[in-house]
Amino acid sequence: MHQRTGTISIDGNRATITFVRYLGHPIEKVWNAVTDPVQRAVWFGPTSIEPQVGGRIETTAEGPPAPVEVRQSKGIIRVWDPPNVFEYEEESANVGKTVVRFELKAEGETTVLRLINSGLNISDAGGYAPGWHAFLDRLESLLDDQQLPDWGERYGMVQSEYT
Repeated sequence: MHQRTGTISIDGNRATITFVRYLGHPIEKVWNAVTDPVQRAVWFGPTSIEPQVGGRIETTAEGPPAPVEVRQSKGIIRVWDPPNVFEYEEESANVGKTVVRFELKAEGETTVLRLINSGLNISDAGGYAPGWHAFLDRLESLLDDQQLPDWGERYGMVQSEYT
């Protein structure tokens, strides 16, 4: 059984959250779920993406109990390498600038997804980690054609693993 919980690492005054998930789906299917605005809207929230290096990305996370302006982020795509790497720098009102990176690797019929969210304030990492955990659980449910867990309930269930 693979670990589903992410890790938080500290470097100076910044934190990085890393998750590794083993998904029983072809890499192209996972890539599409991570990058297609229609699919992202289901598991993460409304998203617009210009699919190229230098393209814009705008998201509004659905689930967190915060005002919409706090849940919104805008950024620039730094790496667009289908179906292997999708990385963007984003800026939001509550945490400033961070980098989000999705790395995908095919291993037989499984896709290994590595999510890295770097540049976080240390004080924000403990809240962002269970948030990403909940979003990744929702992504897995979408891929598995199962009902998506409620973000708030899932966050509450895993929050203690990150404190």
